[in-house]
Amino acid sequence: MRFGVQTALQNTTPGELRALWRRIEAAGFEWISVWDHFHAVGGGTRNLEAVSMHAALALETSTVRCGGLVYSVGYRDVAVLANAMAAIDHLSDGRVTLGLGAGYLQAEYDAWGIPFPRARDRLDRLEETVRALRELFTAAPVTMHGRHVRLEGARCDPAPIQSSLPLWIGGGGEQRTIPMAARIADGWNIPMATVEDFRHKVGLLNDAAAAAGRSSGAIERSVGVGLCWDESQLRERFGERSEILRPSILSGSTEEVIDRVGGYRDAGADWLFVSVRAPFDTEGLERFA
Repeated sequence: MRFGVQTALQNTTPGELRALWRRIEAAGFEWISVWDHFHAVGGGTRNLEAVSMHAALALETSTVRCGGLVYSVGYRDVAVLANAMAAIDHLSDGRVTLGLGAGYLQAEYDAWGIPFPRARDRLDRLEETVRALRELFTAAPVTMHGRHVRLEGARCDPAPIQSSLPLWIGGGGEQRTIPMAARIADGWNIPMATVEDFRHKVGLLNDAAAAAGRSSGAIERSVGVGLCWDESQLRERFGERSEILRPSILSGSTEEVIDRVGGYRDAGADWLFVSVRAPFDTEGLERFA
């Protein structure tokens, strides 16, 4: 299993994030990612935009995978997303992993006047977007007449440096999201899941991959967790959601945290991502590393 850090972009500054990213990379983590929100979530008022911070992450680091977990396909046209990610792949010398999701936070959509259709339509758009990006990243002209994505000889040129930029799908939905990831994604992520829930959903992913004629090894499986060595950090880090999220937050002694991490490994995790929010506990991350 490999390890990374998911960095929230709220209640912080670009300078703080750049310093944090350097320390995470120096500590030996192999992945750093950013989230995609227009507002602070669960407390606070400030939140930095994801694409610009993803580009900053690419320039500030040299070895880690530079991920996005996850970009909501409802927030940007596929033309914007494709060309931005291709450019960031060049900035990072080929280290981008693009995670995509159907979107869930209706209040954020409503605030910015972005349509928030029913779940079925959002998931249809997610699938069309993944398929379109897969084609666009080859730099060949792409024509696609979907319900949500329409292209007429569109080209993403220059294409990403990577010959196959990894496309991940995020979410734990058992009816559509997990089977979709099993069919068409290079990786799958579920945030803040307990060991038991993760094990269950990995089983569903494996079954769906087999039904689609794919090896389960073709799909990188990842889980996001919290980290609070000190119980007093729970409320500070996760606000009103702290009690709900407690089962998916690593805490306790070093040995207890190691045992919990081993549980995720045994449940099938290829990656474990520690989710952090400002104020950032860099010493806690280094202890974990």
